[in-house]
Amino acid sequence: MAWQFDSGRPIYTQLLEQIRFLIISGQYPAGSKLPSVRDLAAESSVNPNTMQRALTELERSGLIYSQRTAGRFVTEDEELIKQMKESIGQEKILIFFHEMEQLGYEADEIIDLIHKIVSSDSLI
Repeated sequence: MAWQFDSGRPIYTQLLEQIRFLIISGQYPAGSKLPSVRDLAAESSVNPNTMQRALTELERSGLIYSQRTAGRFVTEDEELIKQMKESIGQEKILIFFHEMEQLGYEADEIIDLIHKIVSSDSLI
């Protein structure tokens, strides 16, 4: 994975978001073992302490857990992953609607436009 960071935001927050995305998108499936802190830090070119901070926050959220001497693992609670995915999806949709409203669209026009795009198979 290519790690990309925005200089205007804390790195650990961006790490947290990117790892969370890898989990909810299934790239790190439920129950799978995560790479070590050192490996993740090296892969993302960040300080291991910064990576540790992001992983600690993900542990607090319940998305990952530690097993002594075995490492960190993605939760096996697929319902939690599903809820987090839905929550992030809703957040992205709200941002999209807000931006479209700033362009002058009404809610029904946005929905019509979405239907038009989806029905034309022009997604990706």
